[in-house]
Amino acid sequence: MRIAEIFRSLQGEGRLTGTDSVFVRTSGCNLRCRYCDTPYASWYPEGEDLSVEEIVGCVVRLGADHVVITGGEPMLFAEIVPLTQRLRALGLHITIETAGTLFLPVECDLLSISPKLSNSDPDPTVHPRWAQRHRASRQAVEVIAQLLDRYDYQLKFVVDTLEDCQEAEEFLARLPAVDRSRAMLMPQGTDPAALAEKGRWVEQYCRQHKMGFCPRKHIEWFGDRRGV
Repeated sequence: MRIAEIFRSLQGEGRLTGTDSVFVRTSGCNLRCRYCDTPYASWYPEGEDLSVEEIVGCVVRLGADHVVITGGEPMLFAEIVPLTQRLRALGLHITIETAGTLFLPVECDLLSISPKLSNSDPDPTVHPRWAQRHRASRQAVEVIAQLLDRYDYQLKFVVDTLEDCQEAEEFLARLPAVDRSRAMLMPQGTDPAALAEKGRWVEQYCRQHKMGFCPRKHIEWFGDRRGV
């Protein structure tokens, strides 16, 4: 499978924020988010093809007990199934970060699902074909329902405006079985000052509507850099 990078850092988002983890970033995505902060794994995929054993070897050498498989979109790759089986056999905690548009029978301790809202749509005047494709495939409620039924999960919605928060609420209404305490709103951005400003009103909205607030702590800690 094509891998953009493997590195050790602290988880910056969600329920496991602050956890020492090895990150395995797959390269390639079926979506093209306007605000994507890892274009080297989506818009312009980089990396090299590594076998499952090569990836496992890198993870073991880096030495953390938690592994985060992210992307791009890791569920694009059938090899993720034997990869997660090997990591599970080593007793490692596995988080998979996905947009929730694809299903594979992976081994996973936490599925971190980020359903894409309309604010993710590419500019149709610049990327007309991707804009159409992205809009048509960015949400797959039936896939997410299957994932929620099978795995421990968290849902993260990237928001810019109050309208985005309301759109996230409308999406959750389509999945009545969702544990609302596991649904989070995350401010969009990669600038620490702008994120802090946006985060103030997003956090207040989350308190008022009994949702989780998901700051992007790795941006605060390290800035917008690769490999952290």
